[in-house]
Amino acid sequence: MQEIRIERTKTPKTKPTDQSKLGFGKIFTDHMYIMEYSTEKGWHDPAVVPYQSISLEPSAMVFHYGQEMFEGLKAYKTEDGRILLFRPNKNIERANNSNRRLCIPPVPEDDFLNAIKTIVSVDRDWIPTAPGTSLYIRPFIIATDPFLGVRPSNTYKFIIILSPSGAYYESGLDPVKIWIEDDYVRAVRGGIGEAKTGGNYVASLAAQVKAHDEGYSQVLWLDGVERKYIEEVGAMNIFFKINGKVVTPMLTGSILPGVTRASCIDLCKHWGMDVEERRISVDELVEAARTGALEECWGSGTAAVISPVGALRYENDVMTIADGGIGPVSQKLYDTVTGIQTGKVVDELGWTVEVK
Repeated sequence: MQEIRIERTKTPKTKPTDQSKLGFGKIFTDHMYIMEYSTEKGWHDPAVVPYQSISLEPSAMVFHYGQEMFEGLKAYKTEDGRILLFRPNKNIERANNSNRRLCIPPVPEDDFLNAIKTIVSVDRDWIPTAPGTSLYIRPFIIATDPFLGVRPSNTYKFIIILSPSGAYYESGLDPVKIWIEDDYVRAVRGGIGEAKTGGNYVASLAAQVKAHDEGYSQVLWLDGVERKYIEEVGAMNIFFKINGKVVTPMLTGSILPGVTRASCIDLCKHWGMDVEERRISVDELVEAARTGALEECWGSGTAAVISPVGALRYENDVMTIADGGIGPVSQKLYDTVTGIQTGKVVDELGWTVEVK
């Protein structure tokens, strides 16, 4: 594991005083982590430095060919002052799977985790403590070769920035309305849908704008080939409770393997519930809603944690779920996951990692 050089800022920023107005991803802390890669040296020169602009050539390959990866996780401060990360090893595993798919050199797991712990520890005073708040952690890697040609870059920057954040949705845990998209597609099996990279998100924007214009907060994607099987929401994985069973789309290569998704599955099984990971057609969903078999629906993701879904729209059908309210499984998952994250619920599954 490489030693990290630490250079502390001489001009600290003013920290926000009203934690109810943090928003999400708008405020950034005093420091950032950066590590360089070259084919000659590998990953080298890790450092925590003052938060600052980065300088890149206009010809840097990230701008032209989109070779970049990002992750997202959070740090929490417990009532007794400890700092906890939630399943960071799962994020690191997923990051390196994304790296391999995108031809980016994997980051050694020990160095990755040490980087997260170090930058969080340096900016520990930025971790908010109000209910529902956290310190969002954004690791990312960009290709930096100044070269116009389609090939993997020979140089990269690995950077981590931090953002004190409130709820992802301003409405908090209130159920959201989701638009099932039947025109645009986001990803296909064999593509990069399972990687966490910006290309997947820019592919979602046109449908997202359309959904917002119709009063819906998120888009639920169908598969890109048959356009009939449920995949995931733009910023979340999706779950349904149908006839007493928890059902979620199986991972086929075009769906992001969410850390919160895995945690929901593990918890539901831990509680003795029936869980199915399988293909779910939109026709099955519409029929389940029509007959009352669709009892609950929720999204899961690092940013929102658990997001209950009160209504789904497909073509001209609007399906109201759980009378537009929060279902009991959604509420229990939210209370348990956030409780473990903040140290209020006993971590029976060994998911948290403490930052000293």
